[in-house]
Amino acid sequence: MSESADRGRPTMCARRRSIEPFWPADRVERWPLDKLIPYAKNPRTHSEAQVAQIQASMQEWGFTVPILVSEDGTIIAGHGRVLAARNLGYESIPVMIARGWSKTQRRAYVIADNKLALNGHWDIELLSAELSDLALDGFEADVLGFSGDDLLHLTDEIDSLTPDGATRAVQVSDAKDAPSENGFRYSRQYGVIVICNDEAEQQTTYDALLQQGYQLKVVTV
Repeated sequence: MSESADRGRPTMCARRRSIEPFWPADRVERWPLDKLIPYAKNPRTHSEAQVAQIQASMQEWGFTVPILVSEDGTIIAGHGRVLAARNLGYESIPVMIARGWSKTQRRAYVIADNKLALNGHWDIELLSAELSDLALDGFEADVLGFSGDDLLHLTDEIDSLTPDGATRAVQVSDAKDAPSENGFRYSRQYGVIVICNDEAEQQTTYDALLQQGYQLKVVTV
């Protein structure tokens, strides 16, 4: 085959690219907030407390999930994040556009995006261990989306898994200062979380333990 004829044929890579689907996440743009239109029939509601949690998350990690919008700017997924962004005074945010979606597809995804996330379940023991470690590091639970009631409910679930009077131990590692897969070394730490009835008891407990020489971190949830 001649060189000129070969140049006229699509390469294997070009043919492969031509059949790959184009996803909204393939292209993220930055849009002004005023261009976004809330979907009037969105069945998912967002309380002030939840929006505040989203704001705290944004302040900690920034904007990590772009808003999904239709081509005219109507919000398909991300209403709560838009409310939080407005409260934080953001002028523009990342969006991805659902190009070519039918009206039915857009309406259906408004529901699917919320419902699919609710269908997962927590491994209660692993979640409890992670939250305990993060609390010892001073990480506030509300940034993670957990309220005080959530933590009390989690405690009840843990108690139901633990025999009466027994102490449940979570083993982190068999080797002290064992290297992780990425080569870093972590020193094992042990801690006890004390649940106080109010701020005054928290202060009294803190002072008493501090006098005994313990290293302390104060956590309020």
